[in-house]
Amino acid sequence: MSRNLETVLDAVLDGVVLLDGDGRIEFLNSEACRILESSLQAALGAPIASIIGEAHSISELSRIVLASGRPAIQREQPVERKLETDLVVDVEAAPLLDGLTTTGVVLMLRDCTIQNNQRELLHHREALSSFGHIAAGIAHEVKNPLGGIRGAAEILLSRAAEDRSKRAADLIIREVDRIALLVEDFMVFTKGDELRLAQVNIHRVLDDVLALAMLDPIGRQVEVVREFDPSIPEFAGDADRLLQVFLNLTRNALQAMDGQDGELLISTRMTLDHRLSSSDGRRLPTLMVKLTDNGPGIDAETVDKLATPFFTTRIGGTGLGLAVARHWIARHEGTLRIESEPGHGTTVFVALPIATAR
Repeated sequence: MSRNLETVLDAVLDGVVLLDGDGRIEFLNSEACRILESSLQAALGAPIASIIGEAHSISELSRIVLASGRPAIQREQPVERKLETDLVVDVEAAPLLDGLTTTGVVLMLRDCTIQNNQRELLHHREALSSFGHIAAGIAHEVKNPLGGIRGAAEILLSRAAEDRSKRAADLIIREVDRIALLVEDFMVFTKGDELRLAQVNIHRVLDDVLALAMLDPIGRQVEVVREFDPSIPEFAGDADRLLQVFLNLTRNALQAMDGQDGELLISTRMTLDHRLSSSDGRRLPTLMVKLTDNGPGIDAETVDKLATPFFTTRIGGTGLGLAVARHWIARHEGTLRIESEPGHGTTVFVALPIATAR
């Protein structure tokens, strides 16, 4: 039985790119069109570098294989895209030979973004489980002594005759209460299953978040830009926990801009490329919420530490806000990712599976 070669290649799950001897595109299958955000008609005859970028590793790999006539492989190469979520792909390049002459290159692009995201999600869940054990230990060892210290300080306050002694006792009480609240915040990691699921309108949640955030004086000089996709359906979620998540993220952005004339962009959209996997293995459509500020940005080393409990770059901060946000997103079987560069602001990506309440 004969079949059309183009039909066969379109059925291949990896992206297939055929280049001629000058590195110009002769063919893209449907998966390659998706990855590169280009149609075959638009790309035909164009240099691969004009599609993916002259300096991109895929362009460089193509040039190396054309020059050497030997196959080559590169793992986990980032692909930045304008319309959809950025991807990570494995690239295999093989020469097309006519005798000893290299007449072209075949590129195989394997999208490994989902596997990377799932691996990252598993890592976060394991970390949150560890935090839960630590939190339980802290609560047991700290809460009871705190109660005794507070009681003793109240007695001292009631018996103190001098203002200095009263101020000291009052300071002890306030500090004990602050530590108790910190422990209570940390205890969230031991309550991982406490989600009250109902149908949630994400735009209503975000509007409530912005209404609350703008009451803070630090947000009054910041321009908020909403880019909401009205087609996003309601989904199963805990509205209170999601409000807590996005309020923490919004306040972080406002604090990063430090009350200056900044801009906070909040956008929502459906992402069709990657569907998050639920705990029962179902692949679900995904909602992407993106928060972008034009603050000073963060270096890569600090970004890696941001979701660690008690790590903070802000004076007076507890270092729990982002860790708690990531916890509740993980409990919704979603992901939270931060991209930042010094001098170029910070963007937080939150992906949530769109599931119906059952």
